[in-house]
Order: sequence, then C-alpha cells, then structure tokens
Amino acid sequence: MSSTFSRAGVTGDEHHPGRWIALTVLVLAVLLVAVDATVLGLATPFLSEDLEPTGTQLLWIGDVYSFVIAGLLVSMGSLGDRIGRKKLLLTGATAFGAVSVLNAYASSPEMMIVARALLGVAGATLMPSTLALIRNLFHDPRERSLAVGIWGAMASAGAAVGPVVGGLLLEHFWWGSVFLINLPVMAVLVAVGIKMIPESKNPAPGPWDLPSVGLSLVGMVGVVYAIKEAAAHGVSAENAVAAVGGLLALTWFVRRQLRLPAPLLDMRLFHHRGFSGAVLADLLTILGLSGIVFFLSQFLQLVQGRGPLEAGLAELPAAVGAVTAGLLAGRVARRYSVRSVVALGLGAIGVSLAVVTVIHKETGYPLIGVLLLVVGVGAGFAFTVTSDVILSSVPKEQAGSASAVSETAYELGAALGIALLGSIVTGVYKGFGTPEGVPGAAARAAHESLGGAVETAEHLPAQQGGELVVAAQEAFVNGLRVSAAVGAVVLLATAVSAWYLLRDQKLEEGIIPDE
Repeated sequence: MSSTFSRAGVTGDEHHPGRWIALTVLVLAVLLVAVDATVLGLATPFLSEDLEPTGTQLLWIGDVYSFVIAGLLVSMGSLGDRIGRKKLLLTGATAFGAVSVLNAYASSPEMMIVARALLGVAGATLMPSTLALIRNLFHDPRERSLAVGIWGAMASAGAAVGPVVGGLLLEHFWWGSVFLINLPVMAVLVAVGIKMIPESKNPAPGPWDLPSVGLSLVGMVGVVYAIKEAAAHGVSAENAVAAVGGLLALTWFVRRQLRLPAPLLDMRLFHHRGFSGAVLADLLTILGLSGIVFFLSQFLQLVQGRGPLEAGLAELPAAVGAVTAGLLAGRVARRYSVRSVVALGLGAIGVSLAVVTVIHKETGYPLIGVLLLVVGVGAGFAFTVTSDVILSSVPKEQAGSASAVSETAYELGAALGIALLGSIVTGVYKGFGTPEGVPGAAARAAHESLGGAVETAEHLPAQQGGELVVAAQEAFVNGLRVSAAVGAVVLLATAVSAWYLLRDQKLEEGIIPDE
C-alpha cells in the first residue's frame, strides 16, 4: 500500500493544455446532478396537488434519487476505472437527459418514484467520473485543490441553486419543467465533452465484480429504507427485515472486497484515521446542508406564503456561501490546518441548525438569510477540503474508486438529510389536532403532508379551512424545530470528531498513516 500514500505532486510539464475548459464541462455535470437532488423542494406543493401522493410516497419521490445514486456510486466509480471515465460520463449524460423526460411526464406517484430511481442510476455514472477526471487532469497539488474547490463549490451550491432554478421555472411552467431543463445542459456537456475531455482509466483494473455491485446496492438501499421508515412510522417487522438484510449485504460486500484481488473498493483505506474522518465529515456536512435547504423550501412557501421564485431566491445565500468558501478552502486549509477548516465548517452548520430551533411563522428573512449563508460557508469549507483529502489519497489509476467514496458520502448524506430529518418532521406533523368539524377524509388528507393540508383547506368553508391550515403549519414548524435540534447535535458532535480524526492531515501529502 505504500504507493497509496505517496505525494501527489508532479512536475508542471505534465499539465493537460485544455484542463480548465474540461473542468468547466465537468462542473456543469456536477451542478446539474446536485440541483436535481433539491429542485423538487419547491415543486412539492404542485406535485402533491397533481399526483396526490401519500406522505410516504412524497418522501420516496424526494429521496429515492439519492438512495439509488448512493447505492451505485462505488460500482460506477469502479466501472469508470475499467472502461474509461470519459466514456462512462458521456453515456451517463445521455441517459440522464433521456430519463429526465420520463420524470417530467410522470402521471402517478408510483411512476414518479420509478422515474426518479432511474434518474439516480444515470446520475451515479456522472458524479464519480467527474472527480476522477479532475484527479487525472490536474497533477499539481495546488492546482488540483483549486479545481476540487470549484467542483466542490458547484456540488455544494447545487443543493441551494436547485430551489432558485425550480422557483424560476415554476413561476412560468408546470412542475415537470424542472426536469426538462436537464436536456439542453446535458446536450452541451456531451458535445463539448467529446472534444475537450481526455479519456483515462486504470491500465490494469481487473474484472468488474457483478455480485459486489448487487451487494452494494441492496445493502445501501435496505439500511437507509429501514432508518427512514422506522423514523416515520416506528419499528416494525418490515423495517427490521430491511435493516437486517441491508446490514448482511453490506457485511458480505466488505468481506468480499477484502478477498478480491481487484476489489470495487479497497477497504483497507478505511483503516486510516484521516481517510475515515474525511468520509464521515463529507457525509454529515451534506446531511446538514440538504436537510435544512429541503425543509426551509417548504417553510418559506407553505408557512410564510412566499411564491416559488421568491422562496428560491431567499435560499440563494447558501449557494453564495458555498461557492465562496469552496474556492478559498484549499488555500485556507494549507495556511492553517485541514482539521481546523473542516471542524469549523461542521460547527458552523451545527450552530445554524441549533438557531433553526427558535424560528416561527413570523420569523423575518434577515435571520433566515444569515443562517443559510453560514450553512453555505460551512459546507463549502468542510466538503471541499474533505473531498481533496479523499482524492489525493490514492494513485490516479484508482481515482474512480476514491471519487466514488466521496460521492457516496455526498449522496448518502443528501438522502439521509431528507430521510432522517424529514421523517422527524413528518412524525411530529402527523400528530396535530384537527379542528372541530373537519370531515374524516379531509382530516386524513391533511395529515399526509403540509401541502395536502393546504390543498384540502381550499375545499372547506373559509373559517374551517383557515383553522386547519394554521394547525398544520404550527405542527410543521414544530417538526422542523425538533429535526433541526437533532441535526445540530449530530453536526456539532461530528465537528469534535473531525478535530481528532483529521489531526496531522495535510492536503499536499495525502493520508498520513497512523503510527
């Protein structure tokens, strides 16, 4: 394993002449995939009215995309190492555009869930390819840090840009337009990528192990599904079976990787404190960011009564903070230390989530805007530095697998942010008392989701409908506060852990083995 921990830098004569143009194309793909993870936040009320999903179906529509990506990233990163990262990227971009049409014209909740899952399959081919290609385009450590900073800024900002894009489209078009916007972007990516992105792959990769692919997908989806359902509806036999099945699949996956001569993922990397700390911080950074952005979108619209575009623009400070911090992260981490930048970034998100526990319906925008800005800055610093640590830890032949680890943490964090925090919101929300006189069918619809309550209220007498909406809004805000408190505890604890786990870690030197 000694080569794994060698210094990443090389001489400047190996620079790829079109690397910055190629980076622009790669960033385009990252931004789009990240936007698609959160763009539905603002579309949720419109989608609820049109497709009439249950509360559980609505959560699945929101997070199955990230679940599938998380389950397939390791497999797709390894596949890119074998068949070529450029080839996988362009194939995935084409599929992403095609499946976006299926999402746009979904006619039922079940069809929407399947379409979002297929979009996740396509997205899983894009994300690890982009970061792996950066590893091969930029050989100088400082240039690579800047490139990863730009990449990380777009990945982090995408979660916040999604509501703005969604709001702009929803002001003028129907909810399916948030998917059709993918088509021209992917067309540009493919057209430019064919000419500007160089191909790269592992010259001696070994076979692609299909049983490992299945175990990774089944294990990841099984465990996350069990967590989500247990948080929303309590422990049940079905949840237990899913959890046990998922854990068994992941255990089998790990054991298989340790035995294979050419594993999909080199599990020995996790024996090192710096690598494990970076992955953990990666995951929980995005958990906090995606969770707060997703639910504040609904808060701004359905509780404070803002229009889709106004709500999207209100979340823009998170994108500004993420982009700015991402571009500065490498320089700041070299001047001070990796662990201080990551720990402070995580701490900033944790403190912001703690402040969310005191917001209410009449909370003014200045406080919300500052919170989002601080969350964006924290995420930009933490996510960019940890991604750089992970990427610089392996030889470039294994860049796809290392990238997949970073991306798995990102997508799993996004999925868990929506699933865990969302399940807490849903659990608290369902307990609100229905005003007297509301028919049973209307009450059941109102308890499915806040969007359902607003829609139901429109068909009731004015006073009765108003009382129902107020009760539902109060319940939603209470759920948001509880979930924010849980998120704050998790993020602050992770900040402390990162301070220890990333001790002595430096960007230029990759992982420093434990003594």
